[in-house]
Amino acid sequence: MKVFLILWAAPIVLLGGWYGLSYYDLNFGFRILTRDLHDLVFVIYGNLLGIPPESIPPLVLKAIVFDTFLVLGFIVIKRRRKQIWSAVQRFFGWDQGEQKARESETVPEANFSNIP
Repeated sequence: MKVFLILWAAPIVLLGGWYGLSYYDLNFGFRILTRDLHDLVFVIYGNLLGIPPESIPPLVLKAIVFDTFLVLGFIVIKRRRKQIWSAVQRFFGWDQGEQKARESETVPEANFSNIP
């Protein structure tokens, strides 16, 4: 699960870091972090998709939010698998046979009144 989370988070951190630094033109002498390259990347990507370049960052943000909810859902399912399965069984009535078997088991009662 740790590898899955790392493989999910690493591209988001790299993309967010590049976007934030290049948006505010904090390039530290690297051409890849300049605002000119930032604008050029979005113009090229917008032309490839046939949409205006200004609409790309909100779409990427929506995709990241959706992916985050999917990943959180996977984590919840992994950690609560038994509880979810028992709730599904109770909801659909699949565990009634097990309950009847447990109810039919008789435990002999101990008679403690004859203890000297």
